[in-house]
Amino acid sequence: MNSAAEAPLVAAFLIFCRIGACFMLMPAFSSSRLPAKVRLFLALGISYALTPLLGDGIARTVVGLSQAQLLLAIGGELATGGIIGLLARIFFLALQTLMTAAAQALSLATPSSMMADDEGQVPEIATLMALSAVALLFATEQHWEILRALIDSYARLPPAGTFQTGASLALVVDRLTDTFLLALRLASPFLIYSVVVNFAVGLINKLTPQIPVYFIAMPIITAGGLLLLYATVDDVLRMFLEAFASWLVKG
Repeated sequence: MNSAAEAPLVAAFLIFCRIGACFMLMPAFSSSRLPAKVRLFLALGISYALTPLLGDGIARTVVGLSQAQLLLAIGGELATGGIIGLLARIFFLALQTLMTAAAQALSLATPSSMMADDEGQVPEIATLMALSAVALLFATEQHWEILRALIDSYARLPPAGTFQTGASLALVVDRLTDTFLLALRLASPFLIYSVVVNFAVGLINKLTPQIPVYFIAMPIITAGGLLLLYATVDDVLRMFLEAFASWLVKG
């Protein structure tokens, strides 16, 4: 049984469980580019800062819990924090996935142009867009909105409560649907450009089979794709951040 003297310590640990699990999956903070010790101390620092704000209410909740109930509460906090971090990261995974498809459509996904990332070998364009989105996330101070959403989650999902597995999975599925549709709209100019240009090249190749039109046109297709990227990158990142900010506000 947890006594009143032990409750503040248990409350602080439960806060760290939710914050730490969220930071393990949250975009930018979960990147391997950040050393593990930096991520650990960042989660500890934010948990310590939030303990005076949230600790009293959580401490009253955990008083009198048995060991089995406490273990369930810890598991629930880890799952809740992980779901929140995963929902935020899905945005960036969808953008990276569709930009990988766009790079393949522009013939920029050759093995020599691949870069090592957290998700494996990805084209340079996908890495560029993902890193730009992460940089703009901090530049527009959206990371504070993620922290605010974490704090608000304690009012909606109090600790030591029942973790709603079905509702959480439904949230993940809905977020996957919305974010991949968003990413498809953002990558659609590159996909449409590839279809139109390759159809034109194939038609010309049929009319003049003596000339290797495809090999001659490949550098021109790639150059046109890069010009299209230059013309649309601002709008793509702006629309992506607007959608991400709207999700953070509405939850």
